[in-house]
Amino acid sequence: MIQSPYLTKISWPANSEIPDRFPFNVPVLSAPGLQIGFLKPVTVLVGENGSGKSTILEAIAANVGFASQGGSRNHNYARNDNEPAEELAKQLRFSWKKRVSRGFFFRAESFFNFASFLESEAEDVGDVAYAPYGGKSLKERSHGEAFLTFFAERPDYEAIYILDEPEAALSPQRQLMLMEIIHKLAVLGDAQVIVATHSPILSAMPFAELLSLEDGIIRERSYDTTEHYKLYRRFIEAPDTLFRHMFQDER
Repeated sequence: MIQSPYLTKISWPANSEIPDRFPFNVPVLSAPGLQIGFLKPVTVLVGENGSGKSTILEAIAANVGFASQGGSRNHNYARNDNEPAEELAKQLRFSWKKRVSRGFFFRAESFFNFASFLESEAEDVGDVAYAPYGGKSLKERSHGEAFLTFFAERPDYEAIYILDEPEAALSPQRQLMLMEIIHKLAVLGDAQVIVATHSPILSAMPFAELLSLEDGIIRERSYDTTEHYKLYRRFIEAPDTLFRHMFQDER
C-alpha cells in the first residue's frame, strides 16, 4: 500500500502568464495561485458540467503520456488529437513523489473506440491482445460488463488510473463493485486513482479524498455537504416537492 499518492500536486509555475483562451481560461484553472493537492491514493472530483473536471484529467493523462481519448502509453490510436490538453500539460507543473508511467486513462465516452482498437490488434496478434481483458473481445460483453472486466483484469503495480465518469454504463450495484475494485487497486495495492464523477455512489467512497469544483474554486468537502448529495437526498426523500416546483402550471 502506498502511504501517499504518486502525483502529489498540480500548480502553475511561479510568475506564470496564463493565456486567455481554452482550456487555460476554465475558471478553476485560470487563477495564478492554482494548487491542486492529492493527499490520498484515491481522489474523487465532483462538480457541475463545465467546471473543469475532465480538463484536469486530460492534462494529467497528457503529462503521464496516455492516449488522450483513453488508453495507456502503449495505445497510440488516439494520439495528437487533443492539442489544448497537451499544451496545458506542458505549462502546468506536476509534482510527483515517484514518477510512474503504468496505468490507464479511462473515458466512458470513448470506451467503444478502445474496444475497437483491441479488435484491430487481435487481427494482427491473435487473442493475446485480449489477455489483459478477460481473454475475449470487450464487445462480446454488455457495456457495463466490459467496463468491470476492464478494471478487474488490469491490476498494474506502481500505476496511476485516471477515470472520467466511469459510472456511465454501470448500474448502482455495479458501481459498488467498481468501488471495491478501486479499493483493491489503491488501498490494498499500490496504485493511485483519480476519478471525475457525477455518481452519488462513487462520490461516497470512504477511503477517498473528495474535491468539489465550485465557482472556479477547488474545495475539499465531506460527502454530505456536496451539491450532488443534497440534490439526490432531496429527490429521494420528497420527489413530489421537486416535481411541483419543476412542473407547476404557470397559466
